[in-house]
Amino acid sequence: MKRQYAKRIGLLFLSAFLYITTAFTPLTVLAAPTESDYEAQAEERKKLPVQSNQIINWPDGPAISAHSAILLEANTGTILYAKNIHDKMYPASTTKLMTCLIAAENTKMDEVVNFSHDAVFSIESGSSNIGIDMGQAMPMEECLYGILVASANEVANAVAEHVGGSMDAFTAMMNDKAKELGCENTHFVNAHGLYDDNHYTSAYDLAVIAKAFFNNELLSKIGNTASYHFQATDTQPDDFITRNKHKLITGEIAYEDIKGGKTGYTDEARQTLVTCAERNGLKLICVVMMEETPDQFNDTVKLFDYGFTNFVVTNVSEHETDYQIKGLEFFHTSYDVFGNSSTLLSLNENSYIILPKTVDFTELTSEISYENLSEREVARILYFYQNVPLGMASVHLAENTSDNLIPSGDKPLLSTGNPIIQTQADSNTVFINVKLILIIIVAVAVVLIIIFVAHAMAADYKFGDIGHKSKTSNRRKIKKNRDKGPQFPSSRFKDFDF
Repeated sequence: MKRQYAKRIGLLFLSAFLYITTAFTPLTVLAAPTESDYEAQAEERKKLPVQSNQIINWPDGPAISAHSAILLEANTGTILYAKNIHDKMYPASTTKLMTCLIAAENTKMDEVVNFSHDAVFSIESGSSNIGIDMGQAMPMEECLYGILVASANEVANAVAEHVGGSMDAFTAMMNDKAKELGCENTHFVNAHGLYDDNHYTSAYDLAVIAKAFFNNELLSKIGNTASYHFQATDTQPDDFITRNKHKLITGEIAYEDIKGGKTGYTDEARQTLVTCAERNGLKLICVVMMEETPDQFNDTVKLFDYGFTNFVVTNVSEHETDYQIKGLEFFHTSYDVFGNSSTLLSLNENSYIILPKTVDFTELTSEISYENLSEREVARILYFYQNVPLGMASVHLAENTSDNLIPSGDKPLLSTGNPIIQTQADSNTVFINVKLILIIIVAVAVVLIIIFVAHAMAADYKFGDIGHKSKTSNRRKIKKNRDKGPQFPSSRFKDFDF
């Protein structure tokens, strides 16, 4: 009993000692970064190397405060500006470009989206939303406006559940689509982009996603909307207007030819921005990641100016001299097979590449590709400068050409210097110029017939028996034969039909 009492007294003193020690021990508190801290970090990021500036004779791009950034020409896939474009970064709400892309590809715009408890209440308190309550519903098209214009997280959740059956199933669709598009540094865990350590992408991957997004006319229209009026309905009782935070879309920062975009922000991601602009045949997608406001907009303007000023659309057929499509000369697309109709293969006159103004077409390298061909394409000529892809030209079939006339492998015949034999660029298959061979055969046959006829005529005249006949009778016979014209014994030519 005394032992138990002493033990309790000891525990009491120990507890009191620990309390007093803890109460008077100074605690180390990590202060949140201040605005000046973020500004200092931004200045340090300006010093990071720009990889595209290291290409010989490539136009120098601007120094910007984003950790990573890319300027991509969407039609050709040409990268005009590159700064840490493959680093894994947090995308924040720019994630919603993929969310809306999948929704647009898998649903109709009049489908009704219902809002579940999880869709509404699983998002962080105070994060972007438009106040939709559990049990309410909206058409899919209005949901896309809510996601892209207002960046509403509960709407992104509801769309994910509607399209995928569950939010987890939808994120699996997002990751599958990313792989399909060629993204290599992307992994999604939600449809809205709120921070998660396993939710990331890269500037390059995000530009690739944006390229697919802006190829969709409806998404481009919604993504370029400055404000949207939600009207009250039986399933959504509120009437309100929401405004886009993208200052290049609203016109708060004036810039011509903007085609749309998406903002994004979390404490971990900082400012992220995706924007598309189109001018003079160039369709540029700009992505900046980890910026401080308002530099995400200012640096986007700098990059667009850099792209539109230093690069030009260049038609390939007007400059290409290294390739001649000479195969299949016998086959043509109309009735005249001997040369007056259009040829089977041709270089697409509308094919173009993106060329820096500091580089001449003759400085480019090229190669033939037979991969990922579209309908009626038989090959592609890929163009590079210092190993940087600039675009491609298509070798394609004439519109009214039968597919039966395509050689094995569907590959064009390029000039080899031999007028008879043509070879596929990466094949051991050899094709013969049938037209030229036919001409040679006919010419040889005509020569042989002339020789044969001449030999027969010579053999028919007998000069050796004039001794048995008088000169007078011989002259009479010759004169008689001359009057009748040449006479050939029928027995010598009975097997030939002249």
